[in-house]
Amino acid sequence: MSNVARESENLWLARSLWEMGAVRFGDFTLGRSTVHSPVYVNPRLLISKPTSLRRAARVLVMETTFEMARRRQGVSPFDLVAGVPFGGLHLATTFSIITRVPMIYVYPSTDNDLRGTRYIEGRHSEGQSVLVIDDLVTTGGSIIETLDRLRSEGLVVKDALVLIDRGQGARERLRQHGCNLHTILSLEVMLNYYLSTGKITEALHRKCIDYLKANREG
Repeated sequence: MSNVARESENLWLARSLWEMGAVRFGDFTLGRSTVHSPVYVNPRLLISKPTSLRRAARVLVMETTFEMARRRQGVSPFDLVAGVPFGGLHLATTFSIITRVPMIYVYPSTDNDLRGTRYIEGRHSEGQSVLVIDDLVTTGGSIIETLDRLRSEGLVVKDALVLIDRGQGARERLRQHGCNLHTILSLEVMLNYYLSTGKITEALHRKCIDYLKANREG
């Protein structure tokens, strides 16, 4: 099945996020970026709808199974899953419960924490392979921070699995860091769906698409 066909099958996610108010339009500054975006997506709200959260995690499991079966550019075998704080934690937890693959995560400790500025929560051993999971990716900065910390502990990270890709340079940036990005749904496909179903106007759709095209490299 092609990537386009698989994305079409997952438009239920775009609909679910819309229904729970997780997609907003206006003027937003995303993370550390100084670029203002006309669209904001908050997949963390999936925790308020357990059935959708579980379904999203199952889609991630199926995507992993599909990619691991591919001979080229698929997901490499892994011993652990690591959720990216904070959006990826609920997805990684659900993924771990479904697959029974142990989970870890990089924990940003407080100033008074004697364990260091960032430590890894969960049992792990040097040489184990890790699949990184997040809910949304823009430029890939948070994922890169996570994989760098994991690698500093001797863990092997080759792949990151993300629910939604905003399409703003993360794939190439992660590739430069030796990590392949695998995604379920792109923001552009979501916007096309919202236009086709009359949820947004052509003018708003064009504004968002133009923004994405102008910021492909993040």
